[in-house]
Amino acid sequence: MDTVLSTMFYFWVSLFIVFLLIQRGLWIFSDVAKGTVSFMLEKAIGPGADLVEGRVGSGARSWIMQGTLWLILGSMFTFMSMWLTHDPDALHSLASWGYSANTHELSSAGVYATLYGSVSMLVIGSSFHIIPKLSGTELASETNANLVSFIWTLSVLIMVIGSQNNLILDLEIIPIGVALNTVALLAVIMNHLLTVANRTKNLALPGWLILIALLSNPVLSIVSIASGAVNDNVGQWMTYHLFGGTFFFLGVAGVALYSSSIVSGNPLWSKTLVGVTLFGSIFTINPFGDINGQMVIDVFGPLAESNVVSFTNEDMLSASFLMALVSIPILAFSSNMLVTMRGSDMFVDDPNSSGNAELNLGSWLIIPIAIGSLFIQTDAVSGTNELTGISNSLSMMSGWLVLVPLSLGAALSLYPELVGRHLLSQTRARWGFWMMAGGAMFGISITMIADFMDMALAELLIEDPSALSEELRKVGSVMFYGVVIGSILHSLNMVSGMFRGDLISKKSVTSSSISVESYSLVSPTTVRRILASGADLDTEVIPTGENDEKGSATKL
Repeated sequence: MDTVLSTMFYFWVSLFIVFLLIQRGLWIFSDVAKGTVSFMLEKAIGPGADLVEGRVGSGARSWIMQGTLWLILGSMFTFMSMWLTHDPDALHSLASWGYSANTHELSSAGVYATLYGSVSMLVIGSSFHIIPKLSGTELASETNANLVSFIWTLSVLIMVIGSQNNLILDLEIIPIGVALNTVALLAVIMNHLLTVANRTKNLALPGWLILIALLSNPVLSIVSIASGAVNDNVGQWMTYHLFGGTFFFLGVAGVALYSSSIVSGNPLWSKTLVGVTLFGSIFTINPFGDINGQMVIDVFGPLAESNVVSFTNEDMLSASFLMALVSIPILAFSSNMLVTMRGSDMFVDDPNSSGNAELNLGSWLIIPIAIGSLFIQTDAVSGTNELTGISNSLSMMSGWLVLVPLSLGAALSLYPELVGRHLLSQTRARWGFWMMAGGAMFGISITMIADFMDMALAELLIEDPSALSEELRKVGSVMFYGVVIGSILHSLNMVSGMFRGDLISKKSVTSSSISVESYSLVSPTTVRRILASGADLDTEVIPTGENDEKGSATKL
């Protein structure tokens, strides 16, 4: 069996076993496991639990706020890497401090800060609110969720430092950061599993998307090491794209689908399409990202080898076919998001509605960017390598025009319920959206045009660089600076809103993405609010009567 299919097979079987364990429990050890996990989340952390608060929602707030701050650093590193492509000596003065930055190192720092620091923290923070809501219970440990957020931030900081200098005192820094990140992720997973174990109702499909996304990280790591996939470039490429398709895409899809229902006030258009998104993402290869698995080598460190093994014909056919199939879950996700938000005018009528624009942007652009990524990855797998020059720009698009808008939009839509206040300024939120969206779209697009020009010159064997290409890269990097400004505006708006934002006058009824069988009507309400609770056309509305009779003592 070839490397692609064998790795996929082991990954499918492992996820299926994990799913069965969650559904059926741990048999006779179920109560013992719950008690042990609860002890590990609360008591085992010792004095560290006294450093953070354990109020309801504090864990989600901590993750989301830190993820927003990482957005600033991610945009700054990415901007500097783009600037150094046309001005390599721009940061030359920092060499007197012992720091010599180059485009590749800053680009890697931007990837770690954006994906692990911002997108991951926004998704996990949103999940700490969504999973308990869909489970009909409270989070197992708010204290642990709050404390682990700082451990995660420390791990991302170590990885960013390692991207600049991976060898310090003869130790590889990035694997240390990844190890710390894995410990934090295991705590997050145990927290969610204990929450789901105490659920009072069936977990809706958006919750399963988030849960499978989190579980896929340790499962894929074990499968890659056990199968030897980390020791050749085919396996490294597979591990990289399986991780991106499950942990990042599924996690972002789960919080975005739930939030689309929240921000629009409409129930999800189709639960079937949510299932298609879930299973389609697991059984296909996501084409987003780089054309190689170098990041896997950096992450696994001494466990991974950089042996060059080319794609065989079987691997090439399997990978191309599975990447072509990814169009099914992506179309299912995009259509479900857009139709769910289509019938709502909340963004126009309600000035306090946030996140709608970001969710719409990511839902629209995921399809063309996925098609472009499919061509890039197929070109690399086949060995043609004619489109390698634009792979980096398209990878940046998938991050800044798909993953970041969807995860940020989800966090913004959940913000009022988490904080109890609205954002400080809706005007600042709109400016932040336009700066980030316009800067990323035009900045990266102009840079991609410069990439096409350089590819054409290289094909004609012209060694002298084009002056127009260099000018376009300048314009592209200046345009991308809008992303830095937009991320600062969003971060300041969210942090300031926690203290000075308008208080929510009353708790709104939000959608849980579940079609309920009955709805108890205890006070006058609107049809929109009934639908937002998860009701559909077949839901039975039951009026609940009230009386003013004097009560009596309760017999014990």
